Amino acid sequence: MKAIIIDDEPQARKLLKNLLTEFLPEVELIADCEDLPNGVKAIRKLKPDLVLLDIEMPGHSGLELLEFFNEDEIDFGIIFTTAYNQYAVKAFKLNAIDYLLKPIDSDELVQAINRFEKNRPKKEQVMMLKESLQGQPPTRIAVPVGQSITFLELSTILYLKAENTYTEIHFQDKSKLLVSRTLKNFEDTLRDFPGFFRCHKSYIINKEFIDHYVKSDGGYLKLKNGEDIPINADSVDVLMGETVIVKR
Repeated sequence: MKAIIIDDEPQARKLLKNLLTEFLPEVELIADCEDLPNGVKAIRKLKPDLVLLDIEMPGHSGLELLEFFNEDEIDFGIIFTTAYNQYAVKAFKLNAIDYLLKPIDSDELVQAINRFEKNRPKKEQVMMLKESLQGQPPTRIAVPVGQSITFLELSTILYLKAENTYTEIHFQDKSKLLVSRTLKNFEDTLRDFPGFFRCHKSYIINKEFIDHYVKSDGGYLKLKNGEDIPINADSVDVLMGETVIVKR
């Protein structure tokens, strides 16, 4: 695998180069660049498989990289290196894009390279990430399905149901999708989306589709499509702080 580093910090480039040499000898570092323009030139000339790309750089953000290439020219993958805070990390998770937090840990680097070999980010994912980091509310979520990435409209999701270490996503059109991520993982990803609510240990629900709450039979939520979704007693008080019709 041929790789290029793009990072404006000399020490960061040196550390990453040393980690690759020591822990990933199968990765050949063919260039390390101090800014995006030189990085773009190196990519065009050397045709790397992977770009290890810093986000915050003077002049150009790393997120602008793909704007220099036509879609048919993007035959390389990207792993972002970043010192961003937890808010930004959630944006990476939302768009299913790999990242390494600085200072970079050798074990995390090895894991990221291994994941990269199985699944390379698409241009659409990077564009969605850029919008998220610019403060634009995302309308879609990227999820891994097999060896590919599927983009889901958040407004079409009825609820998410835990299935052991998987999650089954149910949609408004009655279709469903099994994803190899835990419900806890989705809860962390969707935490900043007030429309989604963890109502039960096995369910996250889109509140837009709640019709009413039924107090009988231990309590449950009735959806607009007629389905019943269980709700924990502790969650009822939280939900009652909003406009929800209660029926006996």
